[in-house]
Amino acid sequence: MALAIFDLDNTLLSGDSDYLWGVYLADNGIVDRARYEAENARFFEDYKAGRLDIYEFLAGSLRPLADNPPADLERWRADFVRQVIDPLIGAPACELVEWHRQRGDTPMIITATNSFVTRPIAERFGIRHLIATEPHREDGRFTGRVAGEPSFREGKVTRLRQWLDGTGHGLEGSYFYSDSHNALPLLELVDHPVAVDPDDKLKTVAEARRWPVISLHTP
Repeated sequence: MALAIFDLDNTLLSGDSDYLWGVYLADNGIVDRARYEAENARFFEDYKAGRLDIYEFLAGSLRPLADNPPADLERWRADFVRQVIDPLIGAPACELVEWHRQRGDTPMIITATNSFVTRPIAERFGIRHLIATEPHREDGRFTGRVAGEPSFREGKVTRLRQWLDGTGHGLEGSYFYSDSHNALPLLELVDHPVAVDPDDKLKTVAEARRWPVISLHTP
């Protein structure tokens, strides 16, 4: 029984849940739009260039979790998933997950986006195993800090190895699907790396190494 690991944003989803959560908060007046857009533009350029400081990014993206009561956050998240995320879940992605499930593989999502945002999205795909960046909690509220290592770049590998050590699973026959060159450390680790609607850097690597390149998204 092999692991079938999926990146989430722009891989299983036809969009970026972390970015769209920020847009949702701005649209509803929960965060300051001008500041959010300015910060996001800078972080996105750093992400594309492979130089993103993940801790600096998370200090901003986790701030709304610390600034608002849990009950409000959960209500907003349910509305966000229903209004914004559900339309981004396409049949090809669902069919790929089901294909692996029918083979007897174990589906898993590994994403740098925080687990508060991504847990209900994983549930939409029927995927129980989720490795995501974990927001720190204290006395029932988020603190705005990160618990443990973010699952970004090499952190994806670290967090996966921790999960493997704790569960007894191995990587024999494993798959990993991703759109981003930032996921190369994990793509290079699995037996079957697959580029999904890849960015230019990942597409170049995938073609050079003869990795499969597929599309899950309608143009």
